[in-house]
Amino acid sequence: MENNDIGGVQDKELAELYSDSQQWKSQLRLMADELLFIKRLLNSYVFEPNTPNLFERLQGYQDRLKQIHNQRIVVRGNITRHENDLGGILECTDRACSLEYYKKHEHLSNETADCLLDFQNLKSEIFNYAGGILKGRKPRK
Repeated sequence: MENNDIGGVQDKELAELYSDSQQWKSQLRLMADELLFIKRLLNSYVFEPNTPNLFERLQGYQDRLKQIHNQRIVVRGNITRHENDLGGILECTDRACSLEYYKKHEHLSNETADCLLDFQNLKSEIFNYAGGILKGRKPRK
């Protein structure tokens, strides 16, 4: 018996493939909320103004956030198209046809994971930087 399994994905049922895509969309929705929060943070006036290269650093982060935002939109669109195409797997009459859907699913899984990882890395970098230069609030008496 020939094994064309790609990372265990081919053993998944259609419902599981759809469930995966729903999970990816959920993660990307949370990412959108976090992107908005970070954008607002970077545009706020909570940073110490005398920090060297503050403007350049914040501008660089904003540019990278925009790239991640655009990447998220592309991945989200790919997920939607994939969901719409999943019904076609039921019409497949041979293994090669269905294997193509599983390959697309695996590719999309990797694309989503890469997008989320890129964002996590950038978010961590921004938070580490921002944590050190936020204005200190004096306690109220």
